[in-house]
This record gives sequence, C-alpha cells and structure tokens, in this order.
Amino acid sequence: MRCTTLASGSKGNCFFIEGESGALLIDAGLSAKEILVRISAAGLDASRISAVLVTHEHGDHLRGLDVLMRKLNIPAYATEGTLHDFLHHRRTSDKAVDCRVCRYDDEFTLGDFLVEPFATSHDAAEPCGFVIRENGLKIGYCTDTGILTPPMLEKLRRCDGIVLESNHCPDMLTNGPYPESLKRRIRSKRGHLSNPAAAAGLQVLGKDVPQVILAHLSETNNTPERVNASVREGLGLFYDEMNVIVASQCGTTHTNPQCIRL
Repeated sequence: MRCTTLASGSKGNCFFIEGESGALLIDAGLSAKEILVRISAAGLDASRISAVLVTHEHGDHLRGLDVLMRKLNIPAYATEGTLHDFLHHRRTSDKAVDCRVCRYDDEFTLGDFLVEPFATSHDAAEPCGFVIRENGLKIGYCTDTGILTPPMLEKLRRCDGIVLESNHCPDMLTNGPYPESLKRRIRSKRGHLSNPAAAAGLQVLGKDVPQVILAHLSETNNTPERVNASVREGLGLFYDEMNVIVASQCGTTHTNPQCIRL
C-alpha cells in the first residue's frame, strides 16, 4: 500500500490510499477540480478510487466532497453525525449522492480493503480516524484530535505506517495573532494536537510504527522545522530508525514526494 499527501493543513486536507486492486481517498477538503489536478500531478489514477472516507464535517475536510462524489460516481463513508451535518447543512446541490454510514470500531470492506473507523476527540458532530488494511498491511489516519487516548494509540500501534496530526507549536500559538477564544479551542481536548503531544504519542508507539506522515500543520502557529525538532526530541534514538515525513499544503509533487510505501 501507498499513502500519498494531496493536501494537508487548514486550507484543505486530502490523502490518496492506493492498494494493489484499487484506491481510496481520505477527506476531500479542496475543490473537486483541484483534487483531480493534484491526483494527476502526483502520477496517480483517479479512476481507481472506489470511495471517500470522511473524518468529519469541517470545510477543510469535505469542501469538494459533493462534486467529487458525482464526478467519479463513488460513495462517501462517514459516521452518522458527520453525514447528517453534510447532507443538511453543507451541501448546496440537491442532486443525488451515495452516502453510507460507518460506526466506531465496526469494520467494513471496500473491495480488498478492510476499513475500521475509530473515535477521535474534536469539536465536530462525530469525528473519526481510520485504520485501513490490505493484504496484511495497515495504514492508520488520525488528525483533528485534541488528545491521543490509549484506545487510539492501540489502534495506531498495530499499523505499518500512520498519518498523525502535529498541528501547532504551543509557544507560537500563545504568542500568535489568534483571539484567545480560538487559542482555547485549539488547546482543548477537542481541538488540535500540538507538536509535543504528537511527539509523546510517537514515543509511546516507538519502533512499532516505522513510517509516519506528520500532518495538518498550522500555517500560523507552526513550522516544519519545529515539528521535526519536537519529534526528534520525543523519539530520541528511534528517530533515525523511522521514516518521518512532514506533510504540506501543496501536497506531493515530482520534486517533493510526500508518501509512505508499505
């Protein structure tokens, strides 16, 4: 399997999961047109996509979902809370789309993929992460969560590679331009994972997860250099034994591949 960054950050999130027999998208936070352009630019094949997995209903995760589902004639899978918000509050079209409910810890199959949603902690209706398995290999996806709980870490521990949020540097957030109400939201247990919290989570996982994409960096309250420094400190000697990639908003290009291969 391969996990490729198409976009990651507050302006939009989208990841391409490719297996031997097909592909999935996680989130569709750019316009459908831009997602398709980026898929092509990364040398990937949109016709292989069989579904979109949606983590939650915020715009930077489903901005292009409605149009993309209709363009590719594919379903979206999300929790009941996420789908209710999408269908009743986010859509501007009344054209039919195929939305299917998934539930925490209830595995389902998509072709040769086995998908397991799990609960995350974010200020959304019913947010989730995903573990995706094919041919004995697993990719975990966990962004937009204020904390990493023991059950979440246990899901990720069983993966061969993960996408993990490392949203903000606490010092940059404290001294940055955001209003205090937004700073409190970001810091909260239902906000976003800080660099030290992400590093602590990876420290718990240790060598069990050899490949990591650190994702959803704040453009205002973080830098790739701070993410790398925090994770290097947290992992210590394990750092050099792992493949650590910091995802960017521009996603994968021919000169800047941002993907993990299992």
